[in-house]
Amino acid sequence: MSRLLAAALTVAAAAVLAVGAALGIVALLDATPDQPNTPLITYEQAGQGS
Repeated sequence: MSRLLAAALTVAAAAVLAVGAALGIVALLDATPDQPNTPLITYEQAGQGS
């Protein structure tokens, strides 16, 4: 009976760890990077040239 209890506790602990890891990964992927929204290339409009 103790083997069955140990197996059940192991499965429950593994499930809790898997869910925690999945939620942590989702939280990391959902984080927005600290990156300015500036374009790398700008084009001059017609009539604005110097």
